[in-house]
Amino acid sequence: MTTTPNDIKKEIKFLEGPQSRWQELKFAVSVFFEFVKGFRKLHSVGPCVTIFGSARFKEDHEFYKQTQQISGEIAKLGFTIMTGGGPGIMEAANRGAREVGGRSVGCNIELPHEQHHNPYLDKWVNIKFFFVRKTLLLKYSYAFVVMPGGFGTLDEYFEALTLIQTGKISQFPIVIFDTNFHKDLIEHIEMMKKAGTISPEDLDLCLFTDSVEEAIKHLQEKSISRFELKYEEQYRKNKWWFFERENWRL
Repeated sequence: MTTTPNDIKKEIKFLEGPQSRWQELKFAVSVFFEFVKGFRKLHSVGPCVTIFGSARFKEDHEFYKQTQQISGEIAKLGFTIMTGGGPGIMEAANRGAREVGGRSVGCNIELPHEQHHNPYLDKWVNIKFFFVRKTLLLKYSYAFVVMPGGFGTLDEYFEALTLIQTGKISQFPIVIFDTNFHKDLIEHIEMMKKAGTISPEDLDLCLFTDSVEEAIKHLQEKSISRFELKYEEQYRKNKWWFFERENWRL
């Protein structure tokens, strides 16, 4: 099912300013049910690493291939690879996990032009609202990997970084891959440190790297060891009232 033009109009109208109390309540209820749908579908995915990146890169692009590689290595650690479920970097990440026998999930956004989920997902959920989708992408992850991307990728990166910086979520590691692509971003963050708008220790919240090996070591130290994650061969079955068939565990 895709988002209809009427759904888009409802969201735009909501964001334009105050509506009637009845309209506000209806929209809030629809958001609540979107969260419930996401919680039910993703409850059993286990510890994830979410990979952010552009939907525009094709499979012959260098960044697509890099994402496949790093995703595969992360999946070998026992993590479930989570993405926005679409094409480009998202597809490459899910594909990399699938190719090594890892687990692969997606949180796809419903759009009028029908963004379909990519074919490398073990399970996925379709979400109407970007802010609900972004929350779900953050909720289940013990680490985040930021590949080259556009406005949406930077939005997701800074959302995760802000929540970690302010203590709203735990200090999960963030890996930003490809220093050449992100060189202006690195310079801007350094400028913010010099201007005093962020603290010097905030720079320790991210690892900028070009090395898959360095990224994997960072995740092992800052995610698996820090949060004492243990790999389990057997999957625990959920209770019937949760309506899920399996619970993936690291």
